[in-house]
Amino acid sequence: MKKVITYGTFDLLHTGHINILRRAKEYGDYLIVAISSDEFNAGKGKKAYYSFEQRKAILEAIRYVDEVIPEHTWEQKVTDVQDHNVDVFVMGDDWEGKFDHLKDYCDVVYLPRTVGISTTKIKQDLNKVKNG
Repeated sequence: MKKVITYGTFDLLHTGHINILRRAKEYGDYLIVAISSDEFNAGKGKKAYYSFEQRKAILEAIRYVDEVIPEHTWEQKVTDVQDHNVDVFVMGDDWEGKFDHLKDYCDVVYLPRTVGISTTKIKQDLNKVKNG
């Protein structure tokens, strides 16, 4: 079985998220999604709208996703790849080059982002409507 892993916050789920999950799953038979814990997000200066448990439940309901695990630190990726016998690490191309060190452990693929959509854009659009 070929295993794939990807990482993210996956807050305010949108078509860009679905596209990367679908395309990541095409690289293998089993997709693991590591989502940032609330504590990890706080350390990055981010606050998700949905809690970790809510985001986990949403992702578990998506047909492309086979397993959801927590991301607590930037450094845990090597351990995750080893512990879960991962064959392919997938991220959006906005992270291109940032995880090349994982090539010592698995294939690394950077996928193009979906044009015109992001959680940041959604939040900005909602603020424009709110502040009308």
